[in-house]
Amino acid sequence: MLGGMENHIKMLAESQARRGHAVTVLATHPTSRTHIEDAHGVRVIKAGRLATVASTPLSLSLAAWLWRQTPDIAHLHFPYPIGEVSQLLFGRARHAVMTYHSDVVRQKGLLRLYRPLLWQVLRRMDRIIATSPNYIASSVYLSRVADRCSVVPLGIDLTRFLAPPSVKVQRIRATYGSPLLLFVGKLRYYKGLQYLLEAMPMLADVGSGRPPHLLVVGSGPMETEWQGLARALGLTGRVTFLGEVSDEDLPCYYHACDVFVLPASERSEAFGTVQIEAMASGVPVVCTELGTGTSFVNVHSQTGCVVPAQDAAALADGIGSLLLNPDQRQRMGQAARARAVAEFSLETMVDRVLAVYRAVLKCQDT
Repeated sequence: MLGGMENHIKMLAESQARRGHAVTVLATHPTSRTHIEDAHGVRVIKAGRLATVASTPLSLSLAAWLWRQTPDIAHLHFPYPIGEVSQLLFGRARHAVMTYHSDVVRQKGLLRLYRPLLWQVLRRMDRIIATSPNYIASSVYLSRVADRCSVVPLGIDLTRFLAPPSVKVQRIRATYGSPLLLFVGKLRYYKGLQYLLEAMPMLADVGSGRPPHLLVVGSGPMETEWQGLARALGLTGRVTFLGEVSDEDLPCYYHACDVFVLPASERSEAFGTVQIEAMASGVPVVCTELGTGTSFVNVHSQTGCVVPAQDAAALADGIGSLLLNPDQRQRMGQAARARAVAEFSLETMVDRVLAVYRAVLKCQDT
């Protein structure tokens, strides 16, 4: 399964190719052998790697392949140190653009070594794409090069989230009852699911009837620990860990839930595209304030609630306020869908990226 950045690059590259552009994606291969293929009109070069250190691939082959490329635009996706350093030393593109997805948050030792080169890379870019104005303001790096930044929010194919099969939606609600909360994401440290689990006992008496049930979609390194926490909190009958759900069925879970929750706890959650999926499904969102794109995508008091991070009580208050007010949930769900369609579609994102390319080419060539 592709990660968030990889999936973004795939969607962007294939969309650009469909519009008639010649697109090559250069990345590293999991093995030492280089593999080249054509995928949906995109030439994909997976350069063989020597090793992986601190989650960073090491590849001399990637630098060699980059030297052979002479495109009009090289589009880097940060953080990817091997790609950025290779572009700095061997890139031969006429112009270079970078999408800055996230600060380096956890690998502080690597960052200390890499920081001098990172500043050089940023200064060499013709334009830096940030995915939200929030991230420009809060990033120690982007804030210092704000005059070189353009905001292009991430976008996704919204089509499958607009109208899933109603029978499957009804089956989910019949199985788990109402009210129903939903979390979707890789179960990694920065997702903050422990705070949502700790909020669940506080929601036991919200409204009349049964307490809310939480569905957790996804898997990852924190899965066993968080399942154990749910048991320790006495939530065995109120939290269901579903693991991975098929792309076909996922929209049905969004449509079946009453509130979607993204309880992220660290800046590693730079945007939160799962919020777009929920919003396109007409579901209000409760997310946390991290100074990143989470509170840009989900607008407080308009498409849902934004609450302080790492605060179970605040999550419970935000969720509870929506569960107690069905009319507000409906209004926010409608506003959420309208915002998703207006701002976060794949085609809108591609239009904006291509506009950045055109501006760079026009500015530099005049």
